[in-house]
This record gives sequence, C-alpha cells and structure tokens, in this order.
Amino acid sequence: MERRTRPFRLLGALGLLGSLLLSLGGPAAAAPPPSRPATGPGTNHATDDPFTADRTSWWRQDRFGMFIHFGAYSNLEGEYTRPDGTVCRDAEWIKRQCKIPGAEYEKQAATFNPADFDAEAIVKAAKAAGQRYIVITSKHHDGYAMWPTKQNRWNLRDHSAFDPHRDILSELKKATDAAGIKLGFYYSIWDWHDPDFADPATFPRYKKRMYGQLKELVDHYDPALLWFDGEWDADNPTNRWSRRDGADLQAYLHRLNPHLIVNNRVGKRGVTDGDFGTPEQEIPAQPVDGQLWESCMTLNDHWGFAKYDTHWKSPATVVRNLLDVASRGGNYLLNVGPDRRGRIPQPSVDRLRTTGAWLRAHGQGDAVYGAGYTGLVAEPSWGAVSRRGDTLYASVASWPASGAPLHLTAEAPFTITGAEVLGSGRPVEVTPSGDGYDLTPSGPAPDPLASVIRIGITPPKAAPAGNGTGLTVQSWANDSFTGPPAVTTVDPTVNKSYRFDGSPDPKIPAAHFSTRWTGSIQPRYDETYTLTTVSDDTVRVWIDGKPVIDHATPHEAAVDKATVSLKAGHRHRIRIDYTERGGEAHMKLLWSSPSQSQQIVPQRQLYAD
Repeated sequence: MERRTRPFRLLGALGLLGSLLLSLGGPAAAAPPPSRPATGPGTNHATDDPFTADRTSWWRQDRFGMFIHFGAYSNLEGEYTRPDGTVCRDAEWIKRQCKIPGAEYEKQAATFNPADFDAEAIVKAAKAAGQRYIVITSKHHDGYAMWPTKQNRWNLRDHSAFDPHRDILSELKKATDAAGIKLGFYYSIWDWHDPDFADPATFPRYKKRMYGQLKELVDHYDPALLWFDGEWDADNPTNRWSRRDGADLQAYLHRLNPHLIVNNRVGKRGVTDGDFGTPEQEIPAQPVDGQLWESCMTLNDHWGFAKYDTHWKSPATVVRNLLDVASRGGNYLLNVGPDRRGRIPQPSVDRLRTTGAWLRAHGQGDAVYGAGYTGLVAEPSWGAVSRRGDTLYASVASWPASGAPLHLTAEAPFTITGAEVLGSGRPVEVTPSGDGYDLTPSGPAPDPLASVIRIGITPPKAAPAGNGTGLTVQSWANDSFTGPPAVTTVDPTVNKSYRFDGSPDPKIPAAHFSTRWTGSIQPRYDETYTLTTVSDDTVRVWIDGKPVIDHATPHEAAVDKATVSLKAGHRHRIRIDYTERGGEAHMKLLWSSPSQSQQIVPQRQLYAD
C-alpha cells in the first residue's frame, strides 16, 4: 500500500502524459505515444454496468471484507537493525524506507518460515467478524510472490525456509470455498526486485512475466477479485505504468475470466478504470459519482505486521466506520497483518470477533449486508442511515437523552409506517416535524457500539417500468458533427468505453469522431434527479431542449453532474453530444434520485426517435 493517504481524485494531465510516454506494449522508448489507429474496430470495453451487473452483485451485497498484508517483509516484524546497531522501523515498506540492501533483504527472506499459517483459522476469524470476502497480498512492492510461481524463484516456495510442499494461496482457496467466502488477490504492479522493471528497454519483459503470474493466479486459484496497487508514478525504481498499460491489462484479465472484478488501480485510479474506486484510510463523505467504491483501512497504523504498533482502532470505531461506509453505498475492506509465523495478532482477532458479534446481534447486520445509500434522508449528525427496500436502518452512535428526539431530514416525500429499536422491544415514537420526522426512543441505548432503529416506510410511488429499446445514435467520422453521419443505429444504453482502440463502428476512425444520442428518457419517480456523465473528451446534454451539462472543453476522463426535475412516466426529450479528440474515448450516462440508486440509465427507460 502507499506511504501516505492520496486524495480520491483523477490524476492530473501532466502525470498522465508523463506515464503515457513510456508505455505502449512493444519495446518501450521515451518518445511521444503513437496515434490511435486510423480506423476503429468498434470495440466497446464497457460490457456491463457494475452498479447493476450480475458479475458484481455478490460484492455489492457483501459490503465487508478482510484485507491481509503478508509477505517477506513480515519476517522482519517491523524492525530492521542496521550494521551500526541502530533500529529502523516500518512494515510492508521496510526494504525501501530503511534502505535495506537487496542482497541483505534476500538473505532475510530466505529464513522466512510462516509454518503457523492456518487458512482455516483465518477464514474462521473472517467469518466471526462477519466478513464475506478476503483479499490477500499475492505480491507486494518487494516483488516477492506468495505462491509457487513459475516466472521466477523470488517466491515463498523457492526462496524461504517454508515447507516447499505447501501453498498458502491454495490452502486459503480451499478454506474460503468451504466456508462460502469469496477470495481475491492483491497484486502490486510496481516491483522493486525485478531488474527489468525500471529500464524502458526491458520493461516489456517485466510485463510479460507479470501477465504470466496473473494468468497463474487466475488459472490455478480462480479468484473472484483482483486488487491492484503500485500504479502511481514513482522512482527508486522508476514506475512506468501508464493508462494504456492499465487498459490493456484490464482487457486481458476479462478475456481470462469475464466475471472477474478488478479495482481502479489496474490503471491510474480514474473513474473509468476497473470496476470500483479505492479510497485509502478514508471514508468519502457521500456516495462516489460514476463508480462503485471500497474504503480500505488498517486496524492499527500499519498494513503489514509491526510488533511495536499497538495503536488499535476500538471496536466502536470499526463498527461505526462500517456503518458509515454502507450508508454511503460503499464496501469496507479491513486489514490484518499476520506475524512472521503467519498468525493474526490477537488484538486484531478480538476486534474482529466483537464486530461480528455486533452484526449478528438482533439482526443488526441488516443495516450493512445488502443495504446502501438511502437518498430519502440526509445523513444525520447522530449516526448513519442505510436502506434495504422499504426499510430504513438508523444506526445511532450518539443515543439521545431520555425523551429527546432524533431528527431525520427528508430529501423526498415518504411515510413512516412504524419503528422499533432492534434488541430492546421498546417503542419508538414517530412524529412529523419540520422538514422530516422526529424519532423518540425510550430507555437507554441497548448497544454501546451503536444501536439500530428499524424503520418501515412507504416510499414514493413508482411508475411502471418502461419498455424502451434505447436511444437513436448517430456517429460522424469527424469531431465536429459535419456532414451526414457515417452510421445511424439504436444504442440500448449510453455506456461506452472504447479506451485506446475502438470507435462506434468499424467505419469510424478511432480518433476524432463525434456521436449524438437523441430520444426520450422516462423516469419512474416524480423527483429531482441527478444526471451524471463520465466522458473523455467533450460532452453536452440537453433535457427538454434546455442545456443541463456543458463540458465542451476537451478533457481527460471527467465526471459532470446536473440536477433536473423529472416527472414519473413522462418521456422527457434528451440529446447528448459527445466528441473524441484523441487519447481515450469514454461516454456514460447515469442517473440517481432519492428513490433511484445510481446506475447507468437502463434501456427500458430510454426511447429512440
């Protein structure tokens, strides 16, 4: 993982340009990137909508996972004694931060013997915590592989004191399958050990081995998820990974397994990279626009094991973080770092067990699993509110004094049909008040970590689902909508990721084209909708003839939003103008409202001219 918290944003133009200069798949050279192909094969890499796809359904429902940072660095347990006797402290970055010479780091790795690694015990700890998937480091930045790779000998089988007949990833796969838990692998792109990584002349050789290792992981262990890291621009050694590299790798992985879920660090953490964003050691203040997301956090101050680090998060912090994440529509990936013998520290186990006990008590896990952003109410100061269907779950971290109310601010009209505190059996008085409702529970808080009020609601009435077939789409072989369109058809949705190698049609060039969608959009609720576009290079959107989004200056992948009042069942006229000016090509149209969770506007609600 990183040495610092990085803002959850797109990389700037200069960083992207710099990384593009050295990245294009054959022998690399410090020269301008080649132009896009003269004609486009029509490849659209957006095969589904991660917000609604069956492929990502388990991940969206499970919400809570275990991260495991474990590797050759764990053998040092966070401390390195220099030749002069001074001690340097770090964890998974200890080789680089403590400037350990390569030969010395290899020498210590040869003594690494995690003989006490117990896959069944780890899975048991995850189950006890209520965690429904596990992501373990298969290779961190030090390049050390935690499985018997055939690509090199810098791995747990060939360079350690560990039993060469054991394979901890195979053991973990068997244990997770038996327990009904999904397994994923972390893989670092940045490699401090491979001599071919930093040299532009040899970087393609490194990529070939990397592809080979990833194919081994997919073929041998059938992971549900691949979690990349180490994609950022860096030196010591120089990191040459580019957006083009990420696009190529993502396409390759989906050819290996179309059901794989991949995080956005496969590219450059852009909104168009992978299936989900990865805010690190932070929780976004609201749902993330245009992309699923997962917040990864440590239980103390390090990802890998550090024997001196006793700064543990409290169980209350863990539970409340999980509730905040779920109420904003995200996932929570909580890390443990096994010691040199492969054992999860007892303070981690204790906190995991307490979290799981809270989730199991009184059905409180319903506030997390399968729940998400409500949209119907504003986030309160006293806790978090999530939604599952016609039920809201108000998780109260600051329980009110006797007789004092908890106020819910309504973002759209709805009716509360009843409320109860889970685990207490005590009534909750519900009173319309100002811009929403007051909830007045009786008695003390039933749970010191967080107490959950289950609220039955009658949501706003939805119009019947539409029967649309999509929007009329015209594309030109230029970026100015000049002359007759080269192709006219119907697109079921506006969900295009041509990346570097595609266009709307084989007759359209892969650079400098324009596309116009026209027709009608039909909402199911009388509400204020947020229309969200994800585009690269320009986009303009009109609703009922009124411009609502106008980002006509060429840009890298960007999110634009507009709020519009739409009438349920009414067909509102829509027009979208998009141009591709060079580089990547993306265009997506999403919507959300208090009653509609964020998604690509579906085909059934779109009508062609």
